[in-house]
Amino acid sequence: MIALLTPFAVPAVQSATPEQARAIAKEAYIYSFAPIASYGTWSKQATQPNAPEYVGGFNVFRNYSQAFTPENKDIVTPNNDTPYSWAWLDLRAEPIVLSVPAVPRDRYYVMQLVDLFTYNFGYVGVRATGFNAGNYLIAGPNWHGKKPKGVTKVISAETEIVGILGRTSLNGPEDVKNVQAIQAKYKLQPLSAFLGAPGPRPQPQIIFPPYDAAKATSHDFIGYINFLLQFAQPMVPSEKSLMARFAEIGIGPGKPWNAEKVDPAILKAIDEGIDDAKADMKATAAKTLSSNGLFGSRAFMHGDYMTRAMGAEKGLFGNSIEEAWYGGFVGDGAKQMMLHFPAGQLPPAKFFWSLTLYTLPDRLLYANPLKRYSIGDRTKGLVYGKDKSLTIYLGHASPGVEKEANWLPTPEGKYSLVGRVYGPEPKAINGEWKLPALEPLK
Repeated sequence: MIALLTPFAVPAVQSATPEQARAIAKEAYIYSFAPIASYGTWSKQATQPNAPEYVGGFNVFRNYSQAFTPENKDIVTPNNDTPYSWAWLDLRAEPIVLSVPAVPRDRYYVMQLVDLFTYNFGYVGVRATGFNAGNYLIAGPNWHGKKPKGVTKVISAETEIVGILGRTSLNGPEDVKNVQAIQAKYKLQPLSAFLGAPGPRPQPQIIFPPYDAAKATSHDFIGYINFLLQFAQPMVPSEKSLMARFAEIGIGPGKPWNAEKVDPAILKAIDEGIDDAKADMKATAAKTLSSNGLFGSRAFMHGDYMTRAMGAEKGLFGNSIEEAWYGGFVGDGAKQMMLHFPAGQLPPAKFFWSLTLYTLPDRLLYANPLKRYSIGDRTKGLVYGKDKSLTIYLGHASPGVEKEANWLPTPEGKYSLVGRVYGPEPKAINGEWKLPALEPLK
């Protein structure tokens, strides 16, 4: 018989006083925010065939290779630098082998490995593993085998369900076919299939609770985090005392949750704790002006669950800063402005950099006569100064024919300019280098 796993049933026992429950609920809500927000995305991608985001289930890639234009309105802040390849892996039965092809030295790609807590637990790609082909075994927390023959490297995860967010560099619309050819060689196989051996016994079927944003941000967040924690066993040692505390309000791996059965005084205290958490998160978000440092491994995040929550709130699945640096600002297209990079101060990228302009508030690409939606070191015809400095012109009106090669057209109103540096050098990572400020056109 196949077991069914679901979190919403009879309640677990709560042992905290109302005062304790409020404090614990505040801490637990902040802890749970990122994994539950992530579930809101991956449950559609991996478990809901009727959702437009569906990638095909578990252990398969869905590749995207189009060059976005202003006509594409289904994705906000679309990125033409690196089209995506999405996959979600179920590692309960056995590891999955990710195979990647060799790529030319001028082709950037990355496979970002993300666990259920939103930690970036591993990387495959030109920065992390080089330009050669390879086979990378991705194993869950309960696999303890040795590296099999033919496997380049074993990458271990602490959760049994993990995601892969692949990105492959696109050098303009004429490059789409080349990107598609590379994406077609990204391959996922169960370890048994890779070795040509019999497969293991099937794992229990999972009943995935429908994601409901209202529930996820109420006391019913406990049902969601209990569901997710069962895929993160054994518990990491650093969180044992935390989980013991959370258990006092009914949180635990696979524990059932039914708010109607909870003592009303305790439930009221939990609700108050959630309100406290939301207030703290709002205040922190107002002070969090950059996404750099919001994403990384468990070791990098140092148990800072508020920062992890900010990463989920401001943009799920961001790259660790050693892979990509992000920055930008808001401008006004009614004003003619320029962005000047002095000699020696261009974005310090091992691979490439770009500036992409988005309309506000919808954060879509801006339709303009040049059909130029971003600008960067791969832009053809970009004009540099004699001293190798670079000036980018921003505004709704042309800065003049002689400057149009470096013009990024903007709407008449507010816009967002997002800078991306792929393979940032240390001076970008440590904050020594920053984007220059916008200046009025001289």
